[in-house]
Amino acid sequence: MTWEAGDRQKRDGRRFNLDPTRPKAPAMSRFSFHLDATDGRARTGRIVMNRGTIRTPAFMPVGTAATVKAMKPAAVRATGADILLGNTYHLMLRPGAERVARLGGLHAFMGWDRPILTDSGGYQVMSLAALTKQSEEGVAFKSHLDGSRHMLSPERSMEIQRLLGTDIVMCFDECTGFPATPERAEASMERSMRWAERSRRAFDDGRDHASRAALFGIQQGSMDEALRRRSADALIGIGFDGYAVGGLAVGEGQEQMLRVLDFAPDMLPADKPRYLMGVGKPDDLVGAVERGIDMFDCVLPTRSGRNGQGFTWDGPINLRNAKWAEDTGPIDPDSPIAGYSRAYLHHLHKSGEMLGAMLLTEHNLWFYSQVMAGMRAAIAAGGFADWAAAFRARYHGRG
Repeated sequence: MTWEAGDRQKRDGRRFNLDPTRPKAPAMSRFSFHLDATDGRARTGRIVMNRGTIRTPAFMPVGTAATVKAMKPAAVRATGADILLGNTYHLMLRPGAERVARLGGLHAFMGWDRPILTDSGGYQVMSLAALTKQSEEGVAFKSHLDGSRHMLSPERSMEIQRLLGTDIVMCFDECTGFPATPERAEASMERSMRWAERSRRAFDDGRDHASRAALFGIQQGSMDEALRRRSADALIGIGFDGYAVGGLAVGEGQEQMLRVLDFAPDMLPADKPRYLMGVGKPDDLVGAVERGIDMFDCVLPTRSGRNGQGFTWDGPINLRNAKWAEDTGPIDPDSPIAGYSRAYLHHLHKSGEMLGAMLLTEHNLWFYSQVMAGMRAAIAAGGFADWAAAFRARYHGRG
């Protein structure tokens, strides 16, 4: 049964479902989600997988090309990270999924023994639109590296993630850009749902990998509540281990993003993890957790660390600014880089020394982990609203 046929059945009042004869992946203790506490819509819990437990709310440092830039894997783990994110599109191009498989898989290749989630490449459908040509089959890419041509389809995306040995696989989708006309948003969402069904089938066909990994679906629908509802219903009918809210943080701004999060997460199953893709600033994370999100990723803490911006409880600071040139205090007394003064960090970044990027990236990832740990503790204690208010007051200079 196609997604379109299933959607018609749902609109006719009958239950949407896939062909019941389709083979299922073997049931194993490969993935489970446990909610430990809720406080309003905010949740804290654990995702348990073969390679380790992921504490939620969780922030995933981005290791697009099999590395978190400027960091060793052990140092990333020491900041508090339970899981990393890699990218199907970039690893497909370099070094190649088949090569990674021959070298023992992504975990062995990059020296990270805990869970890895891979983005399916759907975001690149939007971000590299000038180098792509879309069809119902998938997306034809012209490599941004050497101009070589590649086809990325739901089936190929699942194959690449299987070769990489990913723990959490994202279904292949079309990330809807912003702004989008209602017609464009609807067509994009519907194509994503058809691709989600194909991703589900292709993932299950790789039964050995499917017995060890989890598959997440991605809700689309741009800013439209009705489209988001249709997308969520279709994904639930297909059935996934977790669900992502996609198509946000694509230029709409925080106010619009939070408006969508006022309704989108509650459309997804409460007993499954909810992942907001590509977000974001520390106050974005707090606002999203308030609305029921469990997982995040973003390049911001690492990219900012390479460019001289450090995140603190009193807001972000630019270590390149002259005001720090003779400041002997640490960026944070509890930071793993507290032994280095702000003056020294200023010197490193003004001099273009690589140690500056290494130290500030480590600090930023630690800070993000501290924010997540603070939210987990506040939710468990039933005081999340007070914690969030205090965080915002201090972070925005009102404390």
